[in-house]
Amino acid sequence: MIQFGYKASSEQFEPRELLRFTQEAEAAGFDSVFFSDHLQPWRHHGGHAPAALPWLGAAAASTERITIGTGVLTPTLRYHPALIAQAFATLGCLAPGRIILGVGTGESMNETPLGIDWPAGKERRARLREAVALIRQLWTEERVTFEGDFYQTQMATIYDLPAEQVPIYLAASGPIATRLAGEIGDGFITTSGKGEELYTDRLLPALGEGAAKAGRDPADLGMVMEVKVSFDSDLDHAREVTKFWGALALSPEEKVGVWDPVEMERLADALPVERTVTRWIVSDDPEEHAEQIWKYVEMGFTHLVFHDPDPDQSRFISTYREQVLPRLWERAGRG
Repeated sequence: MIQFGYKASSEQFEPRELLRFTQEAEAAGFDSVFFSDHLQPWRHHGGHAPAALPWLGAAAASTERITIGTGVLTPTLRYHPALIAQAFATLGCLAPGRIILGVGTGESMNETPLGIDWPAGKERRARLREAVALIRQLWTEERVTFEGDFYQTQMATIYDLPAEQVPIYLAASGPIATRLAGEIGDGFITTSGKGEELYTDRLLPALGEGAAKAGRDPADLGMVMEVKVSFDSDLDHAREVTKFWGALALSPEEKVGVWDPVEMERLADALPVERTVTRWIVSDDPEEHAEQIWKYVEMGFTHLVFHDPDPDQSRFISTYREQVLPRLWERAGRG
């Protein structure tokens, strides 16, 4: 079944607002909510960064049906993997069958402020591989003594485990990390708006290669696409609100080594709206909007999570429920 989720953007809204939006999304018929885990946001002025772990617990207790996941959390530097294993086991007990642990290799803006040296990509991927292995071992064994290259435990036990193990989805934006997702992940997470060839010619083949290496069928993996959308009956408004997220339109070269939200904000604000809209599906036509979204389903993604930049998220949720979700449900045979 094709699923449609809501992105609760911790970089843009304070925690109580995000909880209210999550409840509204559940009532509107969204299947999931994914929450980003940041120590610092992309913007200093007007930005937010509520802590993910307590917020996820509140979301689990305040909802009944909706799947709750991280999009994404880094279990390798700020957090010891064993603490994440404990936290997500508890979440799995609070909301059985409704939790997804989405993980990635991280961003310097969330680690460097704590005095942590930012490792190169090869080390970050090695840390993630080891962290996932340790988390799973703690979820399946007692008295775990783990001697890894980066993490150690001594006779550690997670005492409260859910009946159903929490799935671990790996996020990636390049082929190397995507191969790792195919090899060890229960699912794969990536983001939209980077050109169709990236997904069809590089990422999806890499995912298959990783799965084949581990003797797995890629069809068994959860396939999550975080779709950047800006939908409104006022097209000028839909374009203008993308400016809050100008950092997403910066090239890797433009933001390399930038970990300060003040500097990231300065770089983003220098971009014209013609540039900031490039990462988003911007539309005032619901049929056209649904058609553009559906191309990701045709690529093989089965779980689309919608991130809209509008400061009035209640307006976005209700508008999407009335005009876009019914069209997507119909295409997915869920009408």
